[in-house]
Amino acid sequence: MARIGGRSLWLAWPAGLFCAAAVVGLGVLAAPGVPGTIAFVGDTLRAATGTPTAEDPEPVSPATDCRHLYSQPMWSSLVWSPEALLSQRRTPPLSTAEAVAAAAPTTVVTCHWRGVGGRFLETTVSTVSVESAATVSATLAAQGFACETAADATETDVTHCERTSGDVKEAHDLRGDRWVSSTLSGWQPVGYAETVASHAFFGE
Repeated sequence: MARIGGRSLWLAWPAGLFCAAAVVGLGVLAAPGVPGTIAFVGDTLRAATGTPTAEDPEPVSPATDCRHLYSQPMWSSLVWSPEALLSQRRTPPLSTAEAVAAAAPTTVVTCHWRGVGGRFLETTVSTVSVESAATVSATLAAQGFACETAADATETDVTHCERTSGDVKEAHDLRGDRWVSSTLSGWQPVGYAETVASHAFFGE
């Protein structure tokens, strides 16, 4: 067999120099990307170990339909009430014709729930002028409603008027240009008037 000779030094030195030059060249080309790579790795590690940033909640607006006039628990309890039937319409407030005539409100929505044995709930959300809101509260007070006005968390006056006669409870809430009128006949869910007023004013 023929003997295999050793490596040739005059080929090895140029090859080694060429490889070294190639490594240096690649390092020079890669240098500008090093800071970005370090920042990327740092951000990735911080995201993996840190607390996720909560997204900003979507802004809410006053309820304009029956579904959004109620909290989720109250909506569920009404929907599952025996023989409950919801009618969404645009009719004037049921409680007092005198106040309606004096204020000439624009109805946003009326939610009427019919239950068993003639019991029902009806809430009407309307818009009125500031002057008309004062007329509504004055008319209700003249009809025997107990009315009181207090500032809410935003320092806006809210007027609440209420009257109960037998199994019928009537409640009215006025804030700004909104009038929420509720009539509860033989059916009084806990916190009903407060819930619909809150959703009609603030959407929550």
